[in-house]
This record gives sequence, C-alpha cells and structure tokens, in this order.
Amino acid sequence: MREEYGVEAEPSGDGVPGAPVRVLLADDERLVREGVAAILASAPGIEVVGQAGDGREALAEGARLRPDVALLDVRMPVLDGLGAAEEFARVLPGTAVGMLTTFSEGEYVERALAGGAAGFLLKSGDPYELIAGVRALAAGGAFLAPRVTRHVLDGLGGRRLERAAGARRAVARLTPREREVLVLLAGGLSNAGIAERLGLSEGTVKAYVSGVLDRLGVPNRVRAAVLAHEAGLPVGEEG
Repeated sequence: MREEYGVEAEPSGDGVPGAPVRVLLADDERLVREGVAAILASAPGIEVVGQAGDGREALAEGARLRPDVALLDVRMPVLDGLGAAEEFARVLPGTAVGMLTTFSEGEYVERALAGGAAGFLLKSGDPYELIAGVRALAAGGAFLAPRVTRHVLDGLGGRRLERAAGARRAVARLTPREREVLVLLAGGLSNAGIAERLGLSEGTVKAYVSGVLDRLGVPNRVRAAVLAHEAGLPVGEEG
C-alpha cells in the first residue's frame, strides 16, 4: 500500500556529497517544532524542509518531500509518533526516523525500537546532541542521547543485572575487531565513520556490522547500541 501516502518508489537522500541533510519535523506543539527547527537551522549542512502537527500529516509530507531524516514526537493526535515510525519504515524506508522524546516517555522506547526508529533525541536536551543525532541518522548510523540511554537502562528495574550479564556473554562472542566496531557503532558512527576511524573500507565495515548483529542476535543498530551500553562497553571511547 505504498500508494496510500503517494509513494511510488523508495525515497532516499540525493546522494550528492556536501548536500544538506533534509529534515522533516513532526510535533503537535508548534513552539516545540519551532524551537527544534531553530536549533537545526543554526547548524551548517542541515535544512528543515517541512513540519507537521500529527503523524498522518508527517507521512503525507514525507511522501511529498522525501526527507533524509524524520523527527517524530512520540505523542501526537490522529496518528502518534510510534504508529508513524512504523509506517515510515514500511512505506518510506529511505528516510531515517528519530523519535523526539522526554524522560516521561521511556515506556515507549521498546515499541519504537521494534517499529524501526533509529534514534532517540531529547526535546529539551543539549542542542549539540540534537544536531549530532540528526547527522548520525542521516549517515545511516544509530543515535541514543546519553541521558535517554541511561533512562532506558534504569527502566529495566530488577532485570538489569540479568540483562547486563547476558549482554556481557554476547559481547564475549565477538572478535576484538568486531568489538571495536560495536563500540563505534554504539557511539553513533555510520559505516563510513567507522571505516575512517579504523582504516578499513566501507564494504568491510558493512560486513563486520552484519556479523556483529548476527553474533549478538539483535535485529538492528539501535538494539546493538543498547546491548553495548548494557554490557558496560566504553562506547565512543575507542580509536
């Protein structure tokens, strides 16, 4: 049903080196949208190409504009951000989806992860993190704002020790190079960024990432990032 939102082919970025990252914002609070848009507009290489007040409108605008990144508020009328994220993954897979969230919405993270979201950014967080998150998503990486990650892990409650032990066992199955790749992946680097950091080809890194996901038994980069945090890896500190 790709035609449901006017989609005829999979969207993608324009692929032109140096082209701006095109962002669509969706939040039912106009002041929040304008604040996020102002932050992103202050960053070179990022362009806010559209805004929406609910998830259904965001999908229609996504089909029309074909942005590189869609930032979706979790709670919106008509269609909330979780439902919209699932639809973006289905009909607009070339658009990376990041969730705009607050600490009070941690219970929605699991569904958003399962629905295809590749990042979680705090509405009221550090502007640098917001900009870095958009760039990471546009480059094909995953991004979890550090305070969001801590909130997610804290929310595991009594299962936290059990999950941490399981995460360490999973990481122990990785080779040293795969572990390096996981640490950088969890730090939000794209395949190209990891390749540059480790002095490898992007194709080689892609193969390593696939192997890491397979060995860890996780479906995507965000799940791998969460597992890396659970295992206590020094995320973003290697290299």
